[in-house]
Amino acid sequence: MPGPEERTEPALAVVVPVFDEVESVEPLYREIDAALADWGDRLEIVWVDDGSRDGSAERLRGLALKDARVRVVTLDANHGQSAALDAGFRRVRAPLVATLDADLQNDPKDIPLLLSHLDDEVDVVNGVRVRRRDGWLKVVSSRVANAVRNRVTGESVTDVGCSLRVMRSSFVRRIRLYRGMHRFLPTLLRMEGARIVEVPVSHRARRYGVSKYGIPDRLFEGIQDLLAVRWMQRRKLRYRTRPPGPGAD
Repeated sequence: MPGPEERTEPALAVVVPVFDEVESVEPLYREIDAALADWGDRLEIVWVDDGSRDGSAERLRGLALKDARVRVVTLDANHGQSAALDAGFRRVRAPLVATLDADLQNDPKDIPLLLSHLDDEVDVVNGVRVRRRDGWLKVVSSRVANAVRNRVTGESVTDVGCSLRVMRSSFVRRIRLYRGMHRFLPTLLRMEGARIVEVPVSHRARRYGVSKYGIPDRLFEGIQDLLAVRWMQRRKLRYRTRPPGPGAD
């Protein structure tokens, strides 16, 4: 692994939001390092500490001291996953970006699989968790919410709640996230012209900590966010200009 003094232009960024995940940080770092070993020093790992209070920030800074590929963004307080992703996206230098959760339920080994589906006709590869390792209530509520989102927005995203995806940074930079909008990331990317495919990925049981979101979070705030996204879809400017004639701009 490259030392702190070595720098190169990254080709792939992995953005990981972190909130009170101190036990998961180092195991996940090792898994990312192993899964993406072929990228060497062309990899950057952007960790976003979302106001953790359990020592996660200190653990992340320790990783950054020994690996120049690690970059740590620290938010002033807990602002939620949308804010953490937005802060990470704004620090990405690579043309490709992958995202995953810090709780070890996403497997970094799936990132090369997703990357293999990026081509001249695909801009975003969204993971679909084929065997969820969550409780039945969380699985059912997630599927219901996903179905409602698709119905209202006219989308066909199988698993919008899966954080494991790869994207072209050029599209990520076009979107503007608001609180709660991470749940609609594929829709927002498609609104900017991104071409999206879905690929089955693995899902693991939670090893440490507890889920940061409850059913009320998904229900009440989700309804407001859903209506906002639908409004954005309807109001988005979609004009085109004609080829200029003589003397025209």
